[in-house]
Amino acid sequence: MSAKTDAEVIIGGKVLTLSGNESAEYLQKVATYINNKINEYSRMDSFKRQSMDMQNVLIQLNIADDFFKAKKQIDLLEEELQNKDKELYSLKHELISAQIKLESSENKVKELQTEATENSKKLYRLEAELNSKK
Repeated sequence: MSAKTDAEVIIGGKVLTLSGNESAEYLQKVATYINNKINEYSRMDSFKRQSMDMQNVLIQLNIADDFFKAKKQIDLLEEELQNKDKELYSLKHELISAQIKLESSENKVKELQTEATENSKKLYRLEAELNSKK
């Protein structure tokens, strides 16, 4: 388990001390994300007209929306990865089957070449025998 980290960050113009098992850099990154959301919404006139409680709720909803969209994207990518893994497994299986068939065919070709060579020798002997009887 990692050591607990304390980091002073600024969120919404206020200095806060965040504690967690993550690095100070990560905690700063989280604070920056929240500040970016606050700044994004603070530029909207309709947002400014809301009470502070409503502004906080809107920012929280937006962050939750970002989270669920990212989670959905991760789920889709994980499903795609699983499908690719299954496809890769299938292709590897097909490759192995094809290699086995190729080996079998190569062995059959060697057998047929050996048989053809023996038949050629036999034919040559029979022709020689036939010619010697004439």
